[in-house]
Amino acid sequence: MTSGAWIAVGAVVLALAFGLWRLGTDGRFRGTHVVRRSNPLLLEEGRSPVARPAAEVVEAVGETLGERATLLQFSSAFCAPCRATRRVLADVAGLVEGVAHVEVDAEHHLDATRALGILRTPTTVVLDAAGLEITRATGAPTRDQVLSALAQA
Repeated sequence: MTSGAWIAVGAVVLALAFGLWRLGTDGRFRGTHVVRRSNPLLLEEGRSPVARPAAEVVEAVGETLGERATLLQFSSAFCAPCRATRRVLADVAGLVEGVAHVEVDAEHHLDATRALGILRTPTTVVLDAAGLEITRATGAPTRDQVLSALAQA
């Protein structure tokens, strides 16, 4: 075999490995991480040092937090998995009492997207009743994955 054929075989193997990895990780809720640390100016002003950037996004869009939890979805206009995610999250919000579904267009809310560290769409952020982030998932989650993530709230 020529060196060009080996390069093609290697590229196919790498693409297959990457595709299988994405298939296994898309839509899984992986927990959360600190994206924005508390602002030192808040301490000087006497306000709470706990950062709630996700709750601020919900309020900026003109929506309210759910009584029990909020499913905050970041999507974009030409994202096919975003439509499937919208249906799943709306279905779960209709099934579980006290859960609200808020969809944010990532392209029109770039500051919020950067503040929360959203790198791709769809991204679903689960907030508790106080507006603090519990967990997040990138990709299209299934209904069962969303229900199990809500069990943590």
